[in-house]
Amino acid sequence: MRDLILFGVFPYVAVALAVGAGLYRYFIDRYSWSSQSSQFLENRTLFWGSVPWHYAILIILLAHLLAFLFPTAWGALMGRPLRLYLLEVTGMALGVSTVIAVALLIFRRATNARVAAVTSVIDWVVLASLLLQVAIGVYIAFSLRWGSVWYLHTATPWLWSLVKLDPQVQYLAVLPGVVKVHVFNAFVLLALFPFSRLVHIVSVPVTYLARPYQVVTWYRERSRT
Repeated sequence: MRDLILFGVFPYVAVALAVGAGLYRYFIDRYSWSSQSSQFLENRTLFWGSVPWHYAILIILLAHLLAFLFPTAWGALMGRPLRLYLLEVTGMALGVSTVIAVALLIFRRATNARVAAVTSVIDWVVLASLLLQVAIGVYIAFSLRWGSVWYLHTATPWLWSLVKLDPQVQYLAVLPGVVKVHVFNAFVLLALFPFSRLVHIVSVPVTYLARPYQVVTWYRERSRT
């Protein structure tokens, strides 16, 4: 019953909350739909934390996504030991990079008074969840080897069962508890998404493509002739 609630019900709740609350925030409080950057308050530590974080986590998420969308092709890619070794080592290196990067971001907000002043409770919750997520991911990579392969036979069919609205939690029920925490926390982050700075992930300024290169706004009323 616990596995059914955590992996058969909660994922839908998290997705519904992310989409519903995200759209509500976008249309009701659009000016808050940003990363609310604190770069002007402190830049050096932000650079060494933010840049490695963004590059490493994007590659890691892309690998997860490709294995989910194209399991057959991914399995064929991992069919050669050399490619499997290279992907595992690369994943471990990227994972360690994300742990160091998010730890730097937490250290920055905790030690810089000006940055801490603009840090909300939800910011701390998200940062703690991100640190937990990547730390567990690194632990799994080192302790439960060849995740690039067993992911195809556990997480991938479970995720597709969610898409088909027929959750098959038995795929996750047999996995170690640390993997379950990793999966559950991923959906916790998704549920936190619309209430945090993470919303900037889907803020793509596509309107700039058709926008004039210079926009002039007049606040002064023109004299009537």
